[in-house]
Amino acid sequence: MTVATNIVWHEASVDRAARAQQRGHRSAILWFTGLSGSGKSSLANALNAELFGRGLSTYVLDGDNVRHGLCKDLGFSDADREENIRRIGEVAKLFLDAGVITLTAFVSPFRADRDRARALVAAGDFIEIHCAADLAVCEGRDPKGLYAKARAGQIKDFTGISSPYEQPEAPELRVDSGSQTLQESVAQVISYLEERSIVAG
Repeated sequence: MTVATNIVWHEASVDRAARAQQRGHRSAILWFTGLSGSGKSSLANALNAELFGRGLSTYVLDGDNVRHGLCKDLGFSDADREENIRRIGEVAKLFLDAGVITLTAFVSPFRADRDRARALVAAGDFIEIHCAADLAVCEGRDPKGLYAKARAGQIKDFTGISSPYEQPEAPELRVDSGSQTLQESVAQVISYLEERSIVAG
């Protein structure tokens, strides 16, 4: 990969603090991680609707959606997964600077990749949310039929079957998405955000 040279970061005339003051809330990156079928996208979208309903500036970066455009050139090898998450981390950082509460829903199976995304922003700006659902639960849901295809050998490098998932060791929040309702999960995340004054209670 060619590395660009002779470039300088351009400081914007409107900064993140000004955007927060105008909008009345902080921005943050809510990084949802978990196995396919663990409920990441469902939770991110339900939470997004709740926050938007409160008048907050939000956006969901979803794994499948991003692979339709920004990351359409990437496959699912370990190297491609790493690059996928690197790009998402950089995009999420830009959204953070734009004053947006950014919800990312990606399997992001490797701790090192998630840690690199975290390292792009200041402490407290990156909130790792582990959607904890056992493989059996996720495979039982199989909303896209991917586990069945992986078991049949039609999909290689599938997380949880033929490729590993490294659970977060110390996430900011662990949501038991395998057993509790979507409404309970949304309430849990909202409570966390209120306690940390990211959103008003």
